[in-house]
Amino acid sequence: MKPIFILGGAQSDFARNLAREGLTLFDLFSEVTADTLHAAKINAEEIGVCHVGNFVSDLFTGQAHLGGFFAEANSGFYGTPSTRHEAACASGSVAVLAAIADIQSGHYDTALVLGIEQMKNVPGVEAAAHLSAAAWRGKEHVDATYLWPAQFAELADVYQSRYSLKREWLTAISANAFANAALNSRAQTRSWTIGPEQLGDNDAFNPRIEGQLRKQDCGQVTDGAAGIVLASESAARQWAKRHGLRLDQIPRISGWGHTSAAMRLSEKLRRSVADQQVFPHVRKAFTDAMHRASLTVDQLAGIELHDCFSITGYMLLDHLGIEQPGEAWKIIERGVSPSSQFAVNPSGGLIGLGHPVGATGVRMLLDAALQVSNQAGSTQVHGAKHFATLNVGGSTTTVVSFMVSQ
Repeated sequence: MKPIFILGGAQSDFARNLAREGLTLFDLFSEVTADTLHAAKINAEEIGVCHVGNFVSDLFTGQAHLGGFFAEANSGFYGTPSTRHEAACASGSVAVLAAIADIQSGHYDTALVLGIEQMKNVPGVEAAAHLSAAAWRGKEHVDATYLWPAQFAELADVYQSRYSLKREWLTAISANAFANAALNSRAQTRSWTIGPEQLGDNDAFNPRIEGQLRKQDCGQVTDGAAGIVLASESAARQWAKRHGLRLDQIPRISGWGHTSAAMRLSEKLRRSVADQQVFPHVRKAFTDAMHRASLTVDQLAGIELHDCFSITGYMLLDHLGIEQPGEAWKIIERGVSPSSQFAVNPSGGLIGLGHPVGATGVRMLLDAALQVSNQAGSTQVHGAKHFATLNVGGSTTTVVSFMVSQ
């Protein structure tokens, strides 16, 4: 593919609670849009097109039509085309895909992509009900108190029956997430106390949520946003010259993959009974991205992957092709910290950093770009030249992967 360059980006502090600050979704939108333009050293008037990824602002805040917020946030966007995109937890990634298509088609040379969600302004049970919109309402786990933990607890049961699954492997994924988040100044859980008791099987410290999944197996309910500015090669070359840089100093999206499957988890599981992998379409999204980037998995320094639950992180590791299907535990036992041969979620991931649903895909891409440009600070993976993302929406109904290189 023609490379798409990442000129810069910004992320909000995921520990914030907008409602407690007396702020609205638009306040966050405006703030992170400004921060993104500042980080990318570009003016609003230089942006050709805007895209925003968002899942359920309609339900959480009563606000839809978020594309109109760009011109409200900065008058320089007046007249600039903008679109909102929804694909559950992959909303940010599909907004990026739309921006890539705009640039590769030659319609525009630059794009601003924002991902955003406000989720902490309602009680937990109400938030869980809103988030169930990413499943097929009335057809999936209708008796569960918390639909998504129930869905992924079922996936854990599938792994246990098809292969083997030890509790310690899931605990290791959560432990890695919290340890990495403690080093990330924008992580929601950076100041939390997470020790062996909080990660153990004592219901007093780590209560069971659904099935075999416990509290610390679960990603966070988060307010947050992330933004990036993308550019064509010609625009990036001009931008680099203006800022005294070489083109090869700018991180770029070198490959992408995008697949979709049925809404129901049960249907996806039924179709893969005879396959080696639980979700062949997840594997395809990842391999498509590697193919477009002309990369192999052993060239990757690491990945930002979608650990909305510890079992989700385990499943995605299992679809990378590093080990045989069902043997992702080998990756975990070798180590997945930033100092390991293959780093997993050095940012802290969804469990440690946080999961503002519409922002997650954009945030993953931003973190990958920071890694390959040696700008990730305390979460930097040494010598990272190629980094991947793997983002899913729903029970892998939508899957998007990016390869980022420098």
